[in-house]
Amino acid sequence: MKFKFWGVRGSIPSPGPKTMRYGGNTTCIEVRTDQDTLIILDGGTGIFALAQSLLPKLPVCANIFITHSHWDHIHGLPFFTPLFLPGNRVRLHGGTDPATGSGINQVMQVQLQYAFFPVLETEMKAIIEYQKLEIGEPFVLDDAVIENTVLNHPVLNLGYRINCNGKSMFFTGDHEPFINPHPQDHPEFAQAQAVIDAEQKAIDERIRNVDALIVDCSYTREEYPGKMHWGHGTYDSAFEMAIRTGAKALYCTHHEPTRSDDELEAVFLDAKTRFADRMQGMQAFLAYEGLEVIL
Repeated sequence: MKFKFWGVRGSIPSPGPKTMRYGGNTTCIEVRTDQDTLIILDGGTGIFALAQSLLPKLPVCANIFITHSHWDHIHGLPFFTPLFLPGNRVRLHGGTDPATGSGINQVMQVQLQYAFFPVLETEMKAIIEYQKLEIGEPFVLDDAVIENTVLNHPVLNLGYRINCNGKSMFFTGDHEPFINPHPQDHPEFAQAQAVIDAEQKAIDERIRNVDALIVDCSYTREEYPGKMHWGHGTYDSAFEMAIRTGAKALYCTHHEPTRSDDELEAVFLDAKTRFADRMQGMQAFLAYEGLEVIL
């Protein structure tokens, strides 16, 4: 199994001279199983360049797994070129948000209206299918098994673990560390903490011992207090997660769009240095567009 980053920024595309090394496109990761089954994690603007790379290999069967419906994870979907060409099959996988009742099919229906895009879904030539994922239930796709778990985000966000012939990877999408809303002397602190501990344990068990852990690292620990409840993590929380779950390698992604490449490297190195004596052989990388990893 192997994976490749096509988009590594969060929130909004940030192209320009200050982001050329790591890239300015939003979240999109290509995964290939041992049988060459195509799995795509999220449909940010990076999916357009991925689509162009697929054109010499038509027809394609693409399985797109959406973590959640915020714009930076879906706004490249209408530009996924195989959708416009006959003979291709595109299947979108995702959960149904219990708060709104909206499922993965609504993602495309909302985007593909004439008010927002010049082509309706019914006018596209590919076969488009929707696969509703049951929360916590594994999904078998050829030689891979995709497991999901709910992460901490303002809307339903599914983190995905992909297992293939003894190798594994996990992608968080967006995830914010759990924080007890009550001070320790509050009468509801213990009950809230018990819920947090149970949710954290469930997530950790899904990640346990993965070969590659890809994590939302939007903020530094200094920035985070001003960004609480926005649904994003920090470099420190990513390193803590990787060490806690025994991940073999950590890939930091979902880069803050205002951060230049030089600034990215500086904050990553700062965090990596702080955790160096706890990593015990774990590797850590700053994700960039074009980075391909073979597991």
